[in-house]
Amino acid sequence: MDRNPELAIADARPSQDGRAAPSRLDDAQLAELASRIKAWGRELGFGAIGISDTDLSEAEAGLAAWLEAGCHGEMDYMAKHGMKRARPAELVAGTRRVISARLAYLPAGTLDGAPDAQGARRDWRAREAARIADPQAAVVSVYARGRDYHKVLRNRLQTLAERIEAEIGVFGHRVFTDSAPVLEVELAQKAGVGWRGKHTLLLQRDAGSFFFLGEIYVDVPLPADAQTSPDAAPETPGAHCGSCTRCLGACPTGAIVAPYRVDARRCISYLTIELHGSIPEPLRPLIGNRVYGCDDCQLVCPWNKFAQAAPVADFDVRHGLDRASLVELFEWTAEQFDERMQGSAIRRIGYERWLRNLAVGLGNALRAAPGGIEPDARAAIVAALRARLDDPCVSALVREHVEWALRAA
Repeated sequence: MDRNPELAIADARPSQDGRAAPSRLDDAQLAELASRIKAWGRELGFGAIGISDTDLSEAEAGLAAWLEAGCHGEMDYMAKHGMKRARPAELVAGTRRVISARLAYLPAGTLDGAPDAQGARRDWRAREAARIADPQAAVVSVYARGRDYHKVLRNRLQTLAERIEAEIGVFGHRVFTDSAPVLEVELAQKAGVGWRGKHTLLLQRDAGSFFFLGEIYVDVPLPADAQTSPDAAPETPGAHCGSCTRCLGACPTGAIVAPYRVDARRCISYLTIELHGSIPEPLRPLIGNRVYGCDDCQLVCPWNKFAQAAPVADFDVRHGLDRASLVELFEWTAEQFDERMQGSAIRRIGYERWLRNLAVGLGNALRAAPGGIEPDARAAIVAALRARLDDPCVSALVREHVEWALRAA
């Protein structure tokens, strides 16, 4: 019977030069291979590589309850594959182990710090918080300021897979980079790469949470690493969040409804990226000036004082997205958006939703506390909104959000 080439892992076969097929490797050879995989991963810039088996049965009940409660909102793809998310061997036939990888994404210069008025260097998170507090600033999530991470991460994982193949011959594998139904945090925790924080993102003692995760499903029975326990004592190699709840308190919309549980329908990342239609009016004022994603829960996390800079230039800031104003971005034409966002994760939301998000930000700037913005800046915001409203080509979705913004004029 023919198998789906996208979902079935290839049969392991002896290579042309006579090397043993992966299925014939003994325990010592598999242990040595696992060690080499981690070394190759470090050479490729990955901050950590871990290996896990495919048993995620403990995650199934929580996933089912989350979906049943509708917390996934319009993200129908979250429910489309049922429990295959928690069953790697069902999602990709033949899978025996999962290699999880972590890649830091803080842009170059982020950790350098800029001197304040007294000449002292501020923590980079304080700079980010200052931008969020500036009603005229357009805040784009740190991960989206450079090149699209899907391509960068996929290429490096594929290179790692090719290194493995060069060592042992043809083996069955499939690379994932947030592009298929994979429980990547559970897999990474099981592989010892980190632990799930109360904001639901993966945390690591020496890297915080500002990193991407990717996986390689393989048919090679590599030795699995020890799982990281979220409840481990602080003096153990595992790590924990303890009694800290800063991320819950920092969420602007209250989307972290309980430790380790996010209602995506309230999450700013969902509202500005995944939601296709109108942003619910009660949530618009809470979004503030965040126009693509949100980092608030990460910025307040104590572990992110250990966040690491990206090992690649791909995540360097492009087109001034770390300092642009709302008005500046709102005045981009469709052609400018397509040109400047080429190769960016932002491009996938399209120009219409980009304007929708910016209109909400501009409306919130007009609603800023008295003295929050100067009269000239206020006038510029109103002019930009009215110019967009006068555009006969503006969509109904954008028009609705612009009209909402102008109610505060």
